[in-house]
Amino acid sequence: MTETNAEFENRQYKKMTETPVEKLVASLAVPTVLSMLVTNIYNMVDTAFVGTLGNSASGAVGVVFGFMAILQAVAFMCGQGAGSVMSRSLGHKDDDTATCYTSTGFFMSLILGALIGVFSFLFLDPLVYALGSTETIAPYAKTYIFWIILAAPFMSSSLTMNNLLRYEGRAKLGMMGLMTGGILNIAGDAILIFGFRLGVNGAGISTAVSQFISFLILLFMFLSGRTQTKIRISCVDWKLKTMGNVAATGFPSLLRQTLNSVATILLNSYASVYGDAAVAAMSIVSRISFFVMALAIGIGQGFQPVSSFNFGAAKYDRVKRAFWFTFGLSEVLLILTVIPVFIFAEPLVRLFRDDAEVAAYALRALRLQAVTLITVPITMVTEMGFQSTGQRALASVASSMRSGVVFIPVLVVLAHLRGMSGIQEAQPAAFVIAFFISLYMSRIFLRHVTEKEKEKI
Repeated sequence: MTETNAEFENRQYKKMTETPVEKLVASLAVPTVLSMLVTNIYNMVDTAFVGTLGNSASGAVGVVFGFMAILQAVAFMCGQGAGSVMSRSLGHKDDDTATCYTSTGFFMSLILGALIGVFSFLFLDPLVYALGSTETIAPYAKTYIFWIILAAPFMSSSLTMNNLLRYEGRAKLGMMGLMTGGILNIAGDAILIFGFRLGVNGAGISTAVSQFISFLILLFMFLSGRTQTKIRISCVDWKLKTMGNVAATGFPSLLRQTLNSVATILLNSYASVYGDAAVAAMSIVSRISFFVMALAIGIGQGFQPVSSFNFGAAKYDRVKRAFWFTFGLSEVLLILTVIPVFIFAEPLVRLFRDDAEVAAYALRALRLQAVTLITVPITMVTEMGFQSTGQRALASVASSMRSGVVFIPVLVVLAHLRGMSGIQEAQPAAFVIAFFISLYMSRIFLRHVTEKEKEKI
């Protein structure tokens, strides 16, 4: 017997508001964590494969990572901005508004990704140097970024759709699209870089093709009736108020990702003073650290739809329980992960680039980051809590703490005072400072939810 739309919607509502929050957060986090791990494994494999072509080619991957962070900034702004409103609308049982925001967020991301691609082509040469290229890295960076620019609208809108699926509580559907693209990317790298000997071109082509395939899979989920909300151009609200609401709600994500991009560019620029090996080393450290953080972020992204949906449904006790469970689980998993990273730092680095000079720069930075990564969960869950409940200003402040407002000045100061040692120490120091600020902000978030709970009574 075929399930009606009303039955499907009622089942989804009961799932999001009645399933024990620990089970619900975990069930939504698992596909997200798997998606992020596959994506990050691809990024690391890409770095390792390109690293066989030399330090300059390896440095190019780190340089282009700053551009990809810009695309991710747009994608997360549209996806999490529209998704937060959409999920709270579903909690209110307002499906029409939810579909409006899903469609608006998708098309905003697609158009903005295309515009970024066009302007990047027009200013390609200054772009690669602005991203932190040296004279020797630039030719490789231009080759690689060419293909990333071609895929820009599909890359941004794919990430947006994945976020929309998460906020609807359909994270498994997003996992299918992202994991398929990631696996194809790894296979494509091996075939094109080594089989056809296309070098950096092969890595770029593989990324572009796999991103387009992910885009098609994720779009199919919305067009084939597998989701509660739909993507329809007729449902897009082109009014400035609606698009502004998407942008304002998603601004913390834009801010976080933009600061990540600026931080990556600055890091590359400061490291380039010490040569291509230093740029390659810090690129490798960033990839490994982000892979570890993906565990905590993935669990946090399982928390977001639970928080926003239940906040919209006025089930505030579930929001608080989900907050504490997410924090505790993220902390435990990070501690278990950073221990082997600290112990096996050298073989990990040499997997990416078996070069003595690169390893010398990377080892100290990686071990310092491994130790301080355990401070990230409270920062992450506080920021996501503010954003998922529509507290835009506080979400923006919390987001900037984790991503750049602390890190960028710390990097500038330590790089001038301590040279390469300061560059290695900047991110760990920023993690610790952001931790103490976030502890205070977490109390503000929980107090706000408690006040809403008292108002309900």
